[in-house]
Amino acid sequence: MKVVLFCGGRGIRLREHSETVPKPMVTIGYRPILWHVMRYYAHYGHREFILCLGYKADVIKRYFLDYEEALSNDFVLNGSDRKVELLGRDMDDWEISFVDTGLNATLAERLCAIRPHLGGDDVFLANYADVLTDAPLNDLVDDFANGDAIAAFLSIRPTNYSFHIVRMRDERRVAGVEDVTSANLWINGGYFILRHEIFDYIRPGEELVMEPFARLAAEDRLISYPYTGFWAPLDTIKDMRTLEEQNETGSPPWAVWQRHSG
Repeated sequence: MKVVLFCGGRGIRLREHSETVPKPMVTIGYRPILWHVMRYYAHYGHREFILCLGYKADVIKRYFLDYEEALSNDFVLNGSDRKVELLGRDMDDWEISFVDTGLNATLAERLCAIRPHLGGDDVFLANYADVLTDAPLNDLVDDFANGDAIAAFLSIRPTNYSFHIVRMRDERRVAGVEDVTSANLWINGGYFILRHEIFDYIRPGEELVMEPFARLAAEDRLISYPYTGFWAPLDTIKDMRTLEEQNETGSPPWAVWQRHSG
């Protein structure tokens, strides 16, 4: 199943990094977060990627063109002829399409731009290139395939954020204040599953999760999978440091490929 990844954003909240690299190329350990997202999908057997490029597309292209697996995997070096024997491989069976979808395009516009690369696939996957999870992807895909929804996405509770929900009685009077961790609040966590019919619901200039999803919801063709396991974005410097600390443990929570390999 093909995986569309939106890689064209600027990452303005990571300005000290985004001035030199696009946000998906901010590194967690040896590799950019984009690689971690792709490795997650590859673990579940989805190895055909379509990268929707925009800001600093050349940096992403160059990374994969120059990718050297020996720099991030164990290997044996034969001293006599300098032959490298890799003890592990990352992406030798991946197929990656690099598509320039514009510098300032919306997600819906980027999705429409790569439509010819989807071929005849009825169902495909899509995601932001900067969000990590350990959600059981193929369980969600199987459930989606057996239903009649046109689009689905992961929804998560923003338990890692320290803000309060304010409920208003009218324009000025407050009916109540509660911590976000106790409020029944769910947000879009990405990890989209889409049918090809999604393109029938997109109009020029629209944003994917706004107008098209509103039309689908009105027809009861939009579903979400609430998930309370691990989910984390890379939006801020604080997020980056947290992910780096988790990666340094050697068993980061999003690395399902390590967990299942034993």
